Amino acid sequence: MRETFFLMSENEISNVVIGICIKVHKTFGPGLLESVYEEAICQELLYRNIPFTRQQEIKIDYGGVHLEKWFRSDIIVENKVILEIKSIETIIPLHSKILLTYLKLTNLKLGLLINFNVNLLKEGIFRLVNNL
Repeated sequence: MRETFFLMSENEISNVVIGICIKVHKTFGPGLLESVYEEAICQELLYRNIPFTRQQEIKIDYGGVHLEKWFRSDIIVENKVILEIKSIETIIPLHSKILLTYLKLTNLKLGLLINFNVNLLKEGIFRLVNNL
């Protein structure tokens, strides 16, 4: 039976998403493409009836004008938490700065930067907040 989640707080969403990511990492381990982890996470979110968007185009405003350029988020869960997925050797400070910028541009409060290219996933989880 599928669980249904509605009106979860950012922290509750974060806990569920981290649990999903741990399950996916235990299944596959490190070393795959980011798109594989993203697909598996989305399947888990679907299974649990948790609303999300994948590869959503986020428009950027500048002085009240929509720019022709935009960014694409990996996954946004319940329109509250941005999940940025990596499968790289090392997370550098720039990755956190990018996610924080995404949070500011979307007015969302919580972002998870998760690097699957680690032996223990807890070493690859970075939580960023924007006025939470």
